[in-house]
Amino acid sequence: MKTIENEAPLTGYTVIELCSTIAGPACTRLLADFGAEVIKIEPAEGDPVRNMGSHDGSVSLYASTILRNKQSVSINLRTEQGQRLVRQLIAQADIVVENFRPGTLERLGLDYATLSAYNPGLVMVRISGYGQTGPYKDRPGYGVTCEAVAGVRHMTGDPDRPPARVALAVTDEHTAVFAAFGALMAILQRQKTGKGQVVDTTLYESAFSMMEPHVPAYDRLKIIPKRVGSNLPSTAPNSLYPTKDGSYVLIAANNDVIFQRLAKVMEQPELITDERYATQRARAARVKEVNNIVERWAADFTAAEIEACLIAAEVPVSKVFTMEDIFQDPHFEEREMLVKVPHPKLGELTMMGIVPKLSDTPGKIRHAGHVVGQDTAEVLQKKLGMNMEEIADLSKQGIVHTHLET
Repeated sequence: MKTIENEAPLTGYTVIELCSTIAGPACTRLLADFGAEVIKIEPAEGDPVRNMGSHDGSVSLYASTILRNKQSVSINLRTEQGQRLVRQLIAQADIVVENFRPGTLERLGLDYATLSAYNPGLVMVRISGYGQTGPYKDRPGYGVTCEAVAGVRHMTGDPDRPPARVALAVTDEHTAVFAAFGALMAILQRQKTGKGQVVDTTLYESAFSMMEPHVPAYDRLKIIPKRVGSNLPSTAPNSLYPTKDGSYVLIAANNDVIFQRLAKVMEQPELITDERYATQRARAARVKEVNNIVERWAADFTAAEIEACLIAAEVPVSKVFTMEDIFQDPHFEEREMLVKVPHPKLGELTMMGIVPKLSDTPGKIRHAGHVVGQDTAEVLQKKLGMNMEEIADLSKQGIVHTHLET
């Protein structure tokens, strides 16, 4: 586990975050990891993400990582003065990222038309369940509900059971990547024109993007995809197989060459010439049958034994890792995907590393997520030229919150 200390490519860009929970904060965390100055605006009670996930005493472990590299400024957006302060901060920013329900920024006087009037180069990234237009735009939406709308939930789980929940915030994280990608495309365009624009990113469209192969299949063949459990439709063997030691291995022999290697390791070379199994299309017509053959073979070996022999034969395989396995794995360590970061209360905290890896200008983790309002005074002084007396007065009025009050 290593601490990353290198240059980052977004240094010099300022991002104002008006976000809560996962998709928005994950988007700005990506930007912050690569050097952007991210100023997170949150209420005195804090972003709800601070109450999600596990806690070590009073420390939110989730907030420590998803809010890393950001400055926390607590401003009451329900007040006119608070709205004015945010407008002044946005006037100096390159990007503002928000994930309120459509119409909320307009009610706060923070709509793009107003903001871009005095900052024409501003890029506004809007993240919502269903978008800024369309008949569903006013619906509240979380990743899970948007997965249902996008058809993703219909496909998740085993075929003989009701649709299952994806155990991770896949759609939120997927949306965060699209939002960050859109922000940087808009910045590139601004370099050509000097003008900013709005990036409209939705949870349901991000989820729907994963349905890409099924759109033309329904259009032309009226195929409605269904739940398939651990199997890969029209491809075998590609599934989870129980092992002798009570574990599972994922074996993916997706093409004919790899299947031939697998058959030799299994000491069943007759499968290579049997017309029922010799080609990918033939195996696709017998997915259950092929998987049963591999399952019977795998049951006689441990996961480690199967991994060793299949890796040697260049057959894609992996045991199903737990988090304990990941923390003991040399590849995760070598790739710096487990990074130790100093923490003011915990001493040190291991968190997920930076993705992707840039060879010349990699990102870096500068600090763990700050507590609510930790940077309020510093940012208002630095960005708006306010003195401590003015900030203390705003604090007394409930317009801002500083960490010194807690």
